[in-house]
Amino acid sequence: MGEIKMGIKRGTTLAAVAMTVVLAATACGPSDDKAADSAQPAGAASQAPAGDGGYGAPAADAGSGAKTAGQLAIANNDQLGGVLTDSAGLTLYRFDKDTAKPPKSNCDGDCEKTWPVVAAGDATAAAGMDPSLLGEVVRSDGSKQLTVAGWPAYRFNKDTKAGDFNGQGVGGVWFALAPDGKKAAKGAATEGAPPAAGGAAEADGKLSVAKDPKLGDHIVDGKGMTVYRFKPDTQWPMTSKCVGDCLAKWPVVAPVEKANDKGIAEKNYTVLNRPDGLKQQSVDCWPVYTFTGDKKPGDINGQGVGGTWYAVSPEGKLITVQ
Repeated sequence: MGEIKMGIKRGTTLAAVAMTVVLAATACGPSDDKAADSAQPAGAASQAPAGDGGYGAPAADAGSGAKTAGQLAIANNDQLGGVLTDSAGLTLYRFDKDTAKPPKSNCDGDCEKTWPVVAAGDATAAAGMDPSLLGEVVRSDGSKQLTVAGWPAYRFNKDTKAGDFNGQGVGGVWFALAPDGKKAAKGAATEGAPPAAGGAAEADGKLSVAKDPKLGDHIVDGKGMTVYRFKPDTQWPMTSKCVGDCLAKWPVVAPVEKANDKGIAEKNYTVLNRPDGLKQQSVDCWPVYTFTGDKKPGDINGQGVGGTWYAVSPEGKLITVQ
């Protein structure tokens, strides 16, 4: 195979934490409502579908035909748990015949045609992932391949869209990569990562309106858990400034069907496609979250935290009462 050289490439940790998440779409424009963005909520709703969008394709590595990974993400898979993906949402794999200590790829020739290597170059660690796990190995042809905890990373040529994992278990030697470099496995792959696929809180298919003696009408998810907004976020352009460690405490609300969300305002009810790979529901173009400090339906422990986190009215406004 050629001499192996360890060239650890650490994700830009500070840059990732400082990164803001912006939706490049025209669905969310400046609000026609000139009133203050806080209210004692009231509201009526009609029905409208949640918006969506695609992932950008990874860039080609200048030194080879391989493609780089870009911003890595952790996708939640019902069968495998947390799975590492590239910026296009394509599953990344490891090969049992490779070695991690020292890193070495044993996939060349026809193998490489079926299992395209992930070129080292611009990979940035996913939210909740240890950036020091990213590295690179020099292949026999002199090109550099991305490694995760020492394991060379690949794609599978029969995966054609985000979420495919057709390479899982092929030949008993190919397996999806977990964020820690191990083989993806339900209940184990997301260890150390924010909850629910690196920060996505399942909404059980719907949002609804609940009443609280203190807050009045406010939005809750399908489990009855209070939904919150982050004051530093912006509506136009739709931007989430909760990234990195923030997501461990404030998981994003996963996309839900508008038809089930009775009582919530129709206007600009859309989905934010985040660079970290998560899809986040918004209400009136405001990204929404839940709080890990809420343990049961009806809890409002996130209300007013840090002077920046507040429950959400059915119109998507902040409920700022303490």
